[in-house]
Amino acid sequence: MIDKDLELYYRNIRNMFGTDGWKQLMEDLNSNAFVINSVEAAKDNEDLHFRKGQLAVIANLLNLEAQIDADEEQARQAEEEEKEVEAG
Repeated sequence: MIDKDLELYYRNIRNMFGTDGWKQLMEDLNSNAFVINSVEAAKDNEDLHFRKGQLAVIANLLNLEAQIDADEEQARQAEEEEKEVEAG
């Protein structure tokens, strides 16, 4: 059985994904990524690296739902395998 805390985490984060605020944040991040991703706008090497960091954070947030889906599926598969082993 999936850990109760992990189950609560998945439920809470799924609820968050369904909010208008989350959807609006994703739209804003998508828009911001296009602006930040402009190499031409980088003033110097330091600014370029700063932009790279910003894009990494934005990418993590934009991909969070897919990451959670994969993690949840992996936890469910591990649970199924554990049940099969116990059943012998």
